[in-house]
Amino acid sequence: MKLERKKILSIFILFLFSGSIITMAASIFMKPKTEETEGTIVVLETSLGDIEVELNAEKAPVTVENFLTYVNAGWYDGLCFHRVMLGFVVQGGGFEPDGTFKNTMEPIKIESNNGLSNLNGTIAMARSTEPDSATSQFYINIADNTALDYVDEENPGYTVFGEVISGMDVVMDIARAETGLHEVYYEDFDYTGTVEDWPVEDILIIRAYVKE
Repeated sequence: MKLERKKILSIFILFLFSGSIITMAASIFMKPKTEETEGTIVVLETSLGDIEVELNAEKAPVTVENFLTYVNAGWYDGLCFHRVMLGFVVQGGGFEPDGTFKNTMEPIKIESNNGLSNLNGTIAMARSTEPDSATSQFYINIADNTALDYVDEENPGYTVFGEVISGMDVVMDIARAETGLHEVYYEDFDYTGTVEDWPVEDILIIRAYVKE
């Protein structure tokens, strides 16, 4: 079944008002070398259980280094899954539970033309309408969303950078959550708006860390 345009657009709508770069500890800029991140597993400890994601630094080196920079800084800890669409994706990594947008580092270069597809269980970067605009937000596919794949420069798609290797049952529990409208706030723009598909009960990323 073809994806509705609304669903495809939903991956990046929340980025239209992305904020400025935040100041972080110096360690956040110490990015790991690609050879040291190959096969790295990140654990997303959520309020519904743990999700383990194996990263693919060979196919998406820039994206993996960016993701690990946020993980190693503890940046995701306490954020929530803010967009849940059963049969499509679960998305997180950008908002506090109260709807406050968390400002990010600089956006990264898109790596969607890497041969990886938005298949069920893969993790990919959300972005705005600009290809090189991904920052911290990610989504996990809960269907074969090949409509989100790279086609050409005019249709660049979204960068897949890993896959869930444990905890897909947790992902599906998140996907089945009741959702509704929620108010969001972008401090840098003093902008308040309302978004759809926000879980009625908070689903938190308690902690994100690299598995030893």
